[in-house]
Amino acid sequence: MAGKLDSLMERMGGQRALRRWSRAAEKAGAQDLSALREQRTHARLVRRQLNKVLHIADERLTLPAVGSKAIQMPMGSDWGYRPDVWRGALFPAGHAPVPSKAKLSDEATVHHDCNVCEIAVRQVRNTRAEDLAPFGLQLDVFRFEGTFLSLAIDLPKEASEGLQRRHIVRLEAIVELEHSLEIFARLNVKHGPNTEQIVREMPLGDVKAVVEFDLAYSEVNEKRVESMWLDLILKGPQMNQITLRDVSLSRRPRAEL
Repeated sequence: MAGKLDSLMERMGGQRALRRWSRAAEKAGAQDLSALREQRTHARLVRRQLNKVLHIADERLTLPAVGSKAIQMPMGSDWGYRPDVWRGALFPAGHAPVPSKAKLSDEATVHHDCNVCEIAVRQVRNTRAEDLAPFGLQLDVFRFEGTFLSLAIDLPKEASEGLQRRHIVRLEAIVELEHSLEIFARLNVKHGPNTEQIVREMPLGDVKAVVEFDLAYSEVNEKRVESMWLDLILKGPQMNQITLRDVSLSRRPRAEL
């Protein structure tokens, strides 16, 4: 009963506040300037809190849901993962300009070798019906005089636990480009003092880019695997907008013959 009463009082208080600000808006044109200045300060404080509520509400109520782990994986997969950039909100949501080795999250880092660069990166909210990832990552590249620009993604320890050369690691990404460019995906597997690197060019003609890393053709020492990470390497990114709507990885053992 007390809860219902509190809720009723809150609704009544909200209605009173709405009526008060409606009257203030109507009288603002003829309001005394000193009183109007004080009212403006109060209105800005209220607006700040309202904007915060709207931001959080839009984030939580817009589909796909924040934190969604829904991933389409091939049959027989024994591991699947969507990195944190595409799964949850980043704070801050953007960087401009972006220095080399800029940490976007606990898992994602931007690398480049450009001394004078004009790169901006920000997280965007996915809202399309076909999106499984709650967020995307948008890179706006203007002037760029370096030789490489890459996004390094550290993968959790579960990615390398039990990893064998009979595994196929699959990368799926939804990429939107303002102008065409080449993107290469490099899978790095650290085993003992060595790191095995497998590079594949991402096919960007389709809606979803899919590449597979077959460890059978690698020299990975299964008994010494320690960690795994992914590099997305952008070739000639200047004067372009690259939006990574989704990035997910999975692995599956090759079918026995």
